[in-house]
This record gives sequence, structure tokens and C-alpha cells, in this order.
Amino acid sequence: MPLIPRRLAVLRGRPFRLFFTGYAVSLFGSSTASVAVAFAVLDGGGGGSGLGVVMAARIVPIVLLLVLGGAAADRLGPRRTMLGSDGLRCATQAATAALLFAGHGTVWALAALMVLWGLGEAVFLPALDALLPRLVPAAELADANALLGIARNGAAVAGPALAGLLTATAGPGWVLLLDAASYAAGLAALAPLRVPAAPGGAAGPGLLAELRDGWGEFRSRRWLWASVLQGCLFNLLVWAPFLVLGPVLAREHLGGAGGWGAVMGAYGAGAVLGGLVLLGRQPRRPLRTVLVVTAGWALPSGALALGGPLPLVMAAAAGAGVTSIVSGSLFSTLVQRHVPPRALGRVGAYVTLGAFAFGPVGLALAGPLAAAVGARTVLGWGAAWQLASCAAVLALLGRREPVVAAPGPAPEVRTAPVPSGDGGRGPSGG
Repeated sequence: MPLIPRRLAVLRGRPFRLFFTGYAVSLFGSSTASVAVAFAVLDGGGGGSGLGVVMAARIVPIVLLLVLGGAAADRLGPRRTMLGSDGLRCATQAATAALLFAGHGTVWALAALMVLWGLGEAVFLPALDALLPRLVPAAELADANALLGIARNGAAVAGPALAGLLTATAGPGWVLLLDAASYAAGLAALAPLRVPAAPGGAAGPGLLAELRDGWGEFRSRRWLWASVLQGCLFNLLVWAPFLVLGPVLAREHLGGAGGWGAVMGAYGAGAVLGGLVLLGRQPRRPLRTVLVVTAGWALPSGALALGGPLPLVMAAAAGAGVTSIVSGSLFSTLVQRHVPPRALGRVGAYVTLGAFAFGPVGLALAGPLAAAVGARTVLGWGAAWQLASCAAVLALLGRREPVVAAPGPAPEVRTAPVPSGDGGRGPSGG
């Protein structure tokens, strides 16, 4: 594809281009589904309590099964695991749409289907970490991760807006049917790929041995577990309070829902812009760059704590958006380049689980803490913690940049069907 600019050179490879297209379509569909499900519950009389049950029904399987999803990705191959995940989520969303069309969308019926949706998510997320290094050469991993981040944030901005319009005019069932079709597009993109298996295969004679092996790979890298610990406390002390208390302060001082929508829109726009700037750039010290950039997470909480006007809070949120995609893309690339391919699914699962395990606790505690000491105080302490933790982790890890091996050749990924008789662990496994 000679018309692709240098910064998008990663798209010249047909396997990644095909996967990226299907992934972007399915991301857009998923970004519309949450809005549709929420209004389906509320329109059905479920109220806030019912909505909480349905939302938790999706999140709990992700938290509980993420590590098993990583083990499945390493044992069966990421492509096969993702095909199963997309198939399950496609069927789940189609069944949810049918339930709503039939007028049987009770809270518990929707919650049961959301459990299946969460199961599919738990399998897909670690498999994605394991798949990417098999689709692109090591030198282009940062660009591939940046493009995936751009797609995620672009969908997060545009998807809910379209979902609100379609839900109001056509009903939530049609939005969920659209989501089911988007997962089918993801299936169509993955199906023709034939991905080489990781050398060595999954370790150990059984599941527990494989999980121990993955844990050993995770804890043996100080830069990895220290960064994940920082991310875990960030979600507990900074981001969860921001998501809960931000709308409260927006209602009081920033113009209500419209102001909060502008803040979150600025966050998404900053992430997209940051991803575009990152494309084609390879920081000489990526870990140090990640550690420095994560200080930007303190910006929106700090702006709200100081009582800043809407334009200032929007600018701060845009800065956090840049932080999210730059730090996230570079950190994912570090993991993919320094963790053995045979263990990427399990290590990716430990990373995701560790980073987000305390997020629900932070969401639950933010309101009571704000009632006791004030919303701005909670957000201000969160911003101060983020700056202090960045300084501490930088002091611990800043001089211990992982040694980056010389980029290897592009992986031999095929897109034409080939026979495979080894259960997913031979040359065309994955």
C-alpha cells in the first residue's frame, strides 16, 4: 500500500491491517452497547439498583476469570481464543437484542446475559496482548499499540453519542443487534489469519503449573510489578474518585451533564491526539518516558480540586487523555518485547488484574469519603498521591531501563487457510 504514510507503516502488513479493521469495528459496536443496556434496564423499571446489578454482572466475570483467560490464550493460542470470545459475545448480544424485542428484558435475564458478555471479555483481553507480537515485527509494536489505543478512544467518544441517538429513536434492541454485527466483523477479520505458535508452548503439565509459571515471569521483573502496583493504587485513589465525584462537581459548578460530557469528550480527544503524535516515534528510554508521563493523570483531579473553570478542567482532561495513550501504548510494548511469547497471555492477565482489581473499591468508597471530608479534598489528595507515586517509582526504576533486544524480522503470518492438525500448538497454531 504505497499511499500509506511512514507513520502508518504498520498498516502495510495485511494481517495486522485486517485484524485492526475488524477490531476497530467491534470496538465501536461495544462502545454503543453499554448505553443501550443501561436504558433497557431503566426503561424496564429496573431503576438504579437494577442497573447496578446488570453492570456488576458484566464486571465480576472479568475480574474472576481474567487469569484463566490468559492461560487459555497461551495454551490454545490467542487467535483461537479470540475467535471463541468474539463468537460468544456476538451470540450474547444477539440474544439480548432478541430478548428486548420480545419484551422480556427483565433485570435478571439481562444480568445472566451480561455474565456471558463479561466471560467473553475476560478471555479476549489477555489474548490481545499475546496476539499482537505475532502480527507485527518488534520494531512496529509501539505503532500497533498506539493505533489500537486511537481506535479505543475514538470509539469511546463517538460510540455513546450514536448509541444515545439510536436508543432514543429506534430502541436499545437495535443498538445491541448492531453490536452483535460488529462482533461478527471481528470474527471475519480473525478467521483468515494463521498465526505462528509461540516457541516452547505453555509450560507445565497442568493449569496450576502454567499459572505459577506466568506468575514467576511477572514477579521476576521489578519494573513490571512496581508499575502495576502503581497503577493499582492509581485506580483506587485517583481515577475511581474522579469518575464518581467529577459528575457531582460538574453538576454544581460546570454546567451539569453537558459540562461533564465536554470534559470526558476532551479526555477522549486528547487520547486520540496523543496517539497520532506517538505514531512513528520510538523513545530511547520507553520505561522512563512511561514513568514521567503518568504524572499527567493528576491533572483533571487537581483542576477540579482547585475549583477551576470548565475550559481549564477540559484542558486537564485532554492532558490525561494524552497520558493514557502514551503510557499505555509504551507500557504494552515493553511487556510484549520483554516477556517470553509463550507467557504473554498469562502475564498480560496479571497486569490487567493487578491494575484494576481495586477500582471497584475506589468507586464504592469515593462517595462516603467525599461526604466526610469533601469532594475537592478527596480529589486533591488523589492528585498529590499521583505526583508522589510517580516520583517514588521513578526513583526506584528510572535507572533500570529494560534492555531492548534488536528488532526481529516480521513474523510469518498467513491469511490463506492452511491445514492444522496439532490442536493449536504447532506452526499454524494461535
